[in-house]
Amino acid sequence: MYSKRFVRIVTELPGPKSREVLEKMRTCVPAAISPLVPAVVAKAEGVVIEDLDGNRFLDFSGGWGVLNVGHGHPKVVEAVKRQADLFLHTDFSAVPYEVFVELAERIAKLAPGPSPKKCAFFNSGAEAVENAVKISRAATGRKAVLVFENAFHGRTLLTMTMTHRAIPYKAGFGPYAPDVFRLPYPYPYRNPIPLEEIERRMLSLVDPREVACMVVEPVIGEGGFIVPPPDFLPFLRELADKHGFLLVCDEVQTGVGRTGKFFASEHFGVEPDLITFAKSIAGGMPLSGVVGKAEVMDKPIPGSIGGTYVGNPVACAAALAVLEVIEEEGLMERAEHIGALLKEGFLRLQEKYELIGDVRGLGAMVGMELVKDRETKEPATEETKEVAREAIKRGLIFPTAGVYGNVIRMLVPLVVKEEEIQEALEILDEAFAAVVD
Repeated sequence: MYSKRFVRIVTELPGPKSREVLEKMRTCVPAAISPLVPAVVAKAEGVVIEDLDGNRFLDFSGGWGVLNVGHGHPKVVEAVKRQADLFLHTDFSAVPYEVFVELAERIAKLAPGPSPKKCAFFNSGAEAVENAVKISRAATGRKAVLVFENAFHGRTLLTMTMTHRAIPYKAGFGPYAPDVFRLPYPYPYRNPIPLEEIERRMLSLVDPREVACMVVEPVIGEGGFIVPPPDFLPFLRELADKHGFLLVCDEVQTGVGRTGKFFASEHFGVEPDLITFAKSIAGGMPLSGVVGKAEVMDKPIPGSIGGTYVGNPVACAAALAVLEVIEEEGLMERAEHIGALLKEGFLRLQEKYELIGDVRGLGAMVGMELVKDRETKEPATEETKEVAREAIKRGLIFPTAGVYGNVIRMLVPLVVKEEEIQEALEILDEAFAAVVD
């Protein structure tokens, strides 16, 4: 029905085998857990997913940014198998294991800045962010948390409160956690605010002597792939030092090489007090963490952070393999090249389609914002959904983003081939043409 070099669509979507599973899904899986793609995966390798019916897709979602080393990288798979043969679980707080310590040591060395670092592990990005706040409160003796517009930090009570977008993440789930205060984030395309306005707004919201930490994404992820001006993070570092609270960089999406540096905060020459990471760190295994200044990380009392499955040995082994792959295959340098190719392709599309208002990104974290009118910048929310649907029909998977849902973002694995990028751009062009025409 539709075929290119990597993509192959041989049935309607969903195909008969996928449809059978999806029909079962509706009887036993809550409607709130709603898949993007109308197909059920059978196998995946690199950036290619094949469904139960033999349809093949280019996966530029990367499992929502989890697969920087691609689907099923052989070194990660081998590490998982090897560790599973040894032991699956003890809980590190019961019986410790070497892979946990080795991974903590490796990540502590990768964190930016001269201060000695320590690292704790968790399961999800939201857990990492929540624990970063707990550590900050223990270290400062303060309670308040500063966050930013367009932020996404998770779906737990605290991280949901910290997240900006109401629908679907917060609607109906209040009351929210107390002592969370939201500040403007410089948004060059829509709201290029002066940095001093951030401090003025902070002083109008909360006594800074009550603030434990400021939590910020170095590049906004779920909120629309917003790249701040280069002096933004250095300004926040000065602000935190001036008022005695901690600077926490949420690098759940930006970390592990996505932007061309292991942590995106490195681009801005800043040493955060704490950094959260997750997603691509373990190649698809559940693992997250907080790495930060040793003196800060040591403030919580024994037993106050942790969990039964945190830093599980299989995920730690997978993460060590991921770090090896990133280094051996030069994936951070590759991220810069991928980003340049994507940005170049997006700019060509912008010249062709008035629907594209802005193209932006850092490293391989590249997106485009769709608007109904380039003068008014009215968000083209429905059109963005339509472009995504048309792309999926043609075999290209990618997520949307932004508080208005009008940003197309690419979280493509960093092992992607140039030919796969070019094919994806061709499909994206066809999807735009289908929507515009």
